[in-house]
Amino acid sequence: MSTSQNLMEIREEQIRSHYSSAEGLLDGFDHTPRIAKPRDGVAPTTAQERSPGIGIRRGFRSSTPGLATRSTARPEGVHLIERIQAADDNDPLTSPAQATLMQGLRRALATTHAVADLYSEQTILAKLKRDNLEGKLDAAHRVEFSELLAGASLISLQVFASMTAYLLASQVAEAGEGDLDIGEVEEILTDNPQLALHGALWELDQTLALFANDDQKVIRVVSAFCEKLMEKVALRAQNAPRLDSFKAVSYRVEADDFQIDGFTPASRSRSTPLIMTFKKPHEVVGNHIAKYQAMKLAKMLMAYDFDRKLNPFAELGGFIFTFMGDGKPGTGKTTLIQMMAGLLNDYCQVAGYPFRYANLSTDSIDSYQGKSAQNAKAFITSVLDPQVIGFGTIDDIDQIAGKRGDRQSSAGQQEITAVLMESFAGANTVVRGNCTFGMFSNYPEQVDDALRQRAGARFLVDGPQTRNDYIDILHLLLGKRHEIPLGEHELYAAQEIKKAVAASYDGHAHPHETGLVRVFDEVQSRIGELDTIAKLGSYLNAIKEADERFTGRAIKNITDAVKVRAMDFELPDEWMENPDLFLNRDYDSKKNMISELSKPITVDMVVQEINRYADSEFRYAGKSDEAAIEAQVRDMNRQTEARRRFASSLQASTTTSEQE
Repeated sequence: MSTSQNLMEIREEQIRSHYSSAEGLLDGFDHTPRIAKPRDGVAPTTAQERSPGIGIRRGFRSSTPGLATRSTARPEGVHLIERIQAADDNDPLTSPAQATLMQGLRRALATTHAVADLYSEQTILAKLKRDNLEGKLDAAHRVEFSELLAGASLISLQVFASMTAYLLASQVAEAGEGDLDIGEVEEILTDNPQLALHGALWELDQTLALFANDDQKVIRVVSAFCEKLMEKVALRAQNAPRLDSFKAVSYRVEADDFQIDGFTPASRSRSTPLIMTFKKPHEVVGNHIAKYQAMKLAKMLMAYDFDRKLNPFAELGGFIFTFMGDGKPGTGKTTLIQMMAGLLNDYCQVAGYPFRYANLSTDSIDSYQGKSAQNAKAFITSVLDPQVIGFGTIDDIDQIAGKRGDRQSSAGQQEITAVLMESFAGANTVVRGNCTFGMFSNYPEQVDDALRQRAGARFLVDGPQTRNDYIDILHLLLGKRHEIPLGEHELYAAQEIKKAVAASYDGHAHPHETGLVRVFDEVQSRIGELDTIAKLGSYLNAIKEADERFTGRAIKNITDAVKVRAMDFELPDEWMENPDLFLNRDYDSKKNMISELSKPITVDMVVQEINRYADSEFRYAGKSDEAAIEAQVRDMNRQTEARRRFASSLQASTTTSEQE
């Protein structure tokens, strides 16, 4: 999170002062690869000789002692401008796409040099460089000098890749969808920033030569390369020393609306038109609590502050980062998704916010090792983008994410499970409050226990339940092409959300699942009414003794749900319709307005949320155990039948041989 106290502006004159050196890198330099190998079939672009008879390469091998062990590979000429222009051989003039790319690369390289200079001044790297040039660097500072150079190299690679990808974001959207498999980025050098950029640009040149055969491909290849480079650099930076001063400060380039926050990739706040059949709240019949919480969550997301990069609900408590919706087939999970996405889309259009919806589907499962994890990570990163309001769904998660240790789960499913678990509640998970993830399943018992517990809220999607519900849904689905009278019925009155939700919450004052009912009744008969924290804790402990999967994470999810109940109020519709009333206010004003609406936590809320959560766990566990028992019974029956048939065939074979 960036605040005004740690935001450093990079002045335009600082950037433009490095334009000439950036242009020099794009024009041409020599580089001998040290880690990566030249790609097969890639011919280097060669600059023209400066004068007749005077070559541009060294024609001798150094005889300096000690250099004989170095790589004997000849340095390859890197001329990115020529490589980019060569993508379209049919047009001798530079195309608009090529010009945009070259300007973006120059701008990113110049900014990289400016940030590297700032890092050198913030640390003692600038002084150590001067001492080294003058031959005054003492032995005590050599390790520190080497570590600072490595840090500056990683910073340079990150800034270059992040800003290039950021500046090309709109061009990538126009160039077409779909991922490009360009392989891994290998030439990551950390001797010094200049060599680091040489290595990265050399490998970019190789990649362009292989994959970019037209203007559109050039843009996509450069963007894909930058994404790969940022991933590798971020991994290196996790354990690299001397980077605290860079991570503690956020840098901003005002002219490009570009911000550098450590090794977090920057992304342009853009959204594409969402093509989906939206549903209105009254079109979701039944599912009262799920519908109510989805509507509340949509409004919660709109409280996000783009300047502070934080949502007051995430700070005050009560924000739902992950939730799971489960129910039988045909009970309305897809309709619930369409309703929530439609509300968010409408709210964002009013406020002028970019909205991004993404769904992780079975198409993300790939047989290529590691590709499924990459697809899942790309999905998570897209929704987490702090520059947008994000909504990510994983429909039929039981088919997408596999149970750990389950031999029937593919390697791709296991990879997706690992990514989701780390992203939803890992050590590096940061909940800003700009996005939410919904997991939906008809068979939640088949989802990995640890992944399922990462869902902070539970939405039971049970569809229409009452006579009035079925009348409403029949009228809704029949449409208007009939003249059948409605009869004695107040249309959609049963869907009045406040009354329905109050009744649904009250229904959880006592548990529903048989196993939990026994625990609840036993505890109440032993210690009386659950009206103190000590008694509530005793109830939780009794649940733990009945089901060992009821862990500390379950308690956190319950308390988060209680905080949601404390924020159990409707943000007024006029706040969503008129941005000046709430959406365009500063962060502190939003926080104060929300705080004034919050309610105190009561014992009834806590008991109801314990029962809601525990009911769902007992329901999942019961289905899971029953499914496992049924599978074993089928196996035993098959084995018994196989033994019977084998004995019968053996007896018949013995009888035949005796007769012969």
